[in-house]
Amino acid sequence: MNEKSIEQNIVQMLKDIGEDIMRDGLVETPKRVARMYTELFNGIETVPDKHLKLFDSEGNHDLILCRGIRIFSVCEHHMLPFGGVCNVGYIPDKKIIGLSKIPRIVECFSKRLQVQERLTMQICDYLMDKLEPLGVIVHIEAEHMCVVMRGVKAAGASTVTLARRGCFDVNQDRVNEFLRLI
Repeated sequence: MNEKSIEQNIVQMLKDIGEDIMRDGLVETPKRVARMYTELFNGIETVPDKHLKLFDSEGNHDLILCRGIRIFSVCEHHMLPFGGVCNVGYIPDKKIIGLSKIPRIVECFSKRLQVQERLTMQICDYLMDKLEPLGVIVHIEAEHMCVVMRGVKAAGASTVTLARRGCFDVNQDRVNEFLRLI
């Protein structure tokens, strides 16, 4: 990322909205925003494969669930944040993944300009492709600041998305088990 260019653009934006960029509280703001953007969007340059650590499933074909993963992302439509909880479940075939790797993969995809629908599908498709499990299911519930702060101003409204692949596509009992556990 080009932090210097981001910083210059923030200076211009502050001027364009009528702010005094020499005001005490704003002098360092462009630098802080540039550093923040580097942190918020580091998933653009991060390859999720670096977090992949697989092990033999040892015949386990039961649901594995990683729930309550806090997510924070930035909506690509208004560049405002959204945040909530992601729950990931899968039924292994031959491989299982190190449990700490699931939140890392979720974070990698969330640290990009996103829409929640795509984020949910990317996590699901990635795990389906890399683990080759019997099935994967991903559930995200998030609050979007573009809905809360502007437009409709619907404080407290949340958006729920669900992506499912493999056995979760054809077996409603598996989906119900997942939903019951989350």
